[in-house]
Amino acid sequence: MSISVLATRLTQGTDLKIAVQELVNKHRVSAGSLVSCVGCLSKINLRLAGAETTLVTEGSFEIVSIMGTLTPSHQHIHIAVADRKGHVMGGHLLEGNIVDSTAEVIIHSYPQLNFSRTFDSSTGYTELVIDKC
Repeated sequence: MSISVLATRLTQGTDLKIAVQELVNKHRVSAGSLVSCVGCLSKINLRLAGAETTLVTEGSFEIVSIMGTLTPSHQHIHIAVADRKGHVMGGHLLEGNIVDSTAEVIIHSYPQLNFSRTFDSSTGYTELVIDKC
């Protein structure tokens, strides 16, 4: 399987989730994964476990982990960030996570695959569907 690598640096004020979607659109990623993002955020907006609450706050946050599955119409991204005291918070990345000074993003694209999402009544969520091209 071949992998195409996309790498970019996002600058201050950029919405991380929106920027990832724009990269997927620009490079016509039909199946991808967000494999790395080194940087910091000035605002976080995370859906917490159980999908019942969100965490929205401003401050200085280092991105300590990120991963995601990317489809042309949906990004399922989990992120963990650390605050100034080293306390780690994490959840599902929503719009409204704003890059502070920088975010170095690396995306892998899998040209032989097509990722989509469909509702799964057993989980109550849209779940990943993987097709070979």
